[in-house]
Amino acid sequence: MKQSPTFIRFETENGPTWGIADGERARTMSGDPFSAWQTGPVAGSLESVDLLAPVNPSKIICVGRNYVAHAEEHDAEVPQEPLLFFKPPSSVIGSEAPILLPPQTEQVEHECELAVVIGRRCRNVTPERAWDYVLGITCGNDVTARDLQRRDNQWTRAKGFDTFCPLGPWIVTRTTEADVNALTITTRVNGDVRQQGKTQNMVFSPAELIAYVSQIMTLEPGDVIMTGTPAGVGPLEAGDVVEIEIDQIGVLRNPVEAS
Repeated sequence: MKQSPTFIRFETENGPTWGIADGERARTMSGDPFSAWQTGPVAGSLESVDLLAPVNPSKIICVGRNYVAHAEEHDAEVPQEPLLFFKPPSSVIGSEAPILLPPQTEQVEHECELAVVIGRRCRNVTPERAWDYVLGITCGNDVTARDLQRRDNQWTRAKGFDTFCPLGPWIVTRTTEADVNALTITTRVNGDVRQQGKTQNMVFSPAELIAYVSQIMTLEPGDVIMTGTPAGVGPLEAGDVVEIEIDQIGVLRNPVEAS
């Protein structure tokens, strides 16, 4: 999988800016990943800059029960078509930012996911052409208030709290469909493995999901498709540290705090 360029976003005294991860260094850039851009000077080490979520999407489209084992652990049927829901842009945070546990819920759970970032506007694309519209991939965590999900009989509140969509730490670009169908995705909580799955076991591949969603709504540059979670979802408690790791991307790390 080609590693260049790897896009980041980080905070500066003038506000958020796009950049490039260059080895262990963070470089500034002019422009943005969706248009013309040029690499700028080094801003510091990746550890020294305040990394933000690597994209600011207009919408986050999520897919439920896209791994058979995850559907089975909730005693749910595997859907015949992709089961879609939204997370609001206000739920997005970056790596190292805290996941806040709302007082309305007593059961918040992690869900590791491969997140696909759209690179250019697309509508009514085919699966064969879908990857032409992708900027790259990143790690995602579809944090869920499971008790509210069961209680409400729909998923908006359970999935939509502020801080419930960690993304990052960066966007790996120039991936191919074959690349993303051969990744291992893992969740660790306090160092213990909770989830581990293979993207090849998705019911609907990322290309199929992009095509399906694009038949319904126009996808804009920066939009994110969360591709579903493997089995093993479990609880998060205040004081935990949850890590989502995906081959060839890296680790998305978030502490968990009471709000």
